[in-house]
Amino acid sequence: MNEHIKKLTEEASKLPPADRAELVEGILRSLDATDPRFDQMWTEEAKDRLAAYRRGEIEAYDLNDVLAKHRSDAKRP
Repeated sequence: MNEHIKKLTEEASKLPPADRAELVEGILRSLDATDPRFDQMWTEEAKDRLAAYRRGEIEAYDLNDVLAKHRSDAKRP
């Protein structure tokens, strides 16, 4: 951690918990800012996938089944 970040972290840790939470939320929001072009690309991708599903070109899987399989796979050595 560089000195600037270390100093900011030390200062932030002195804030009351509610203020620290608000600070964290603000920082996270700044990381979530997206380029509108990416939003448009993902919108088109979602539309294309839905159309392919409706045409029977791709299958859908139950989320719980997928998560259970991946959890099971993750437990294997």
